[in-house]
Amino acid sequence: MTQYLAALGESKVFITTLDRSTARIYPISVWQETEKMLEAPGEDVDDRDDVAMVAYHFGADSEIDPQGRVLVPTELRRELKFENEQVHLRCFKQRIEVIGDESYQGRLSKASDGIDAKVKGLERKGLR
Repeated sequence: MTQYLAALGESKVFITTLDRSTARIYPISVWQETEKMLEAPGEDVDDRDDVAMVAYHFGADSEIDPQGRVLVPTELRRELKFENEQVHLRCFKQRIEVIGDESYQGRLSKASDGIDAKVKGLERKGLR
């Protein structure tokens, strides 16, 4: 995580959830772009407002400490049942996802269904 953020030149992050199942750690510059997207007008303005409501309710700014740690907001930790539980990290789409073990195992099981066909199909599209 720290290498990813350091490569971006970021020391501040915004930590939240959008779906109430996975925490998202956004480099602050990426979060600012996400905010612009959520605030933009469009036919899905109500959906954007709802997602923003959840994001701001559970989210908070944080700084990376010298050991490369960030403080996850208490209410977010409780909502996602992260307290005293194993979590998994994944860098994806310019953010770091924090996934509780139960959710992770469920997502891994779903992702593994038909994986051979998924890989072959994506290899035809350029997956290496």
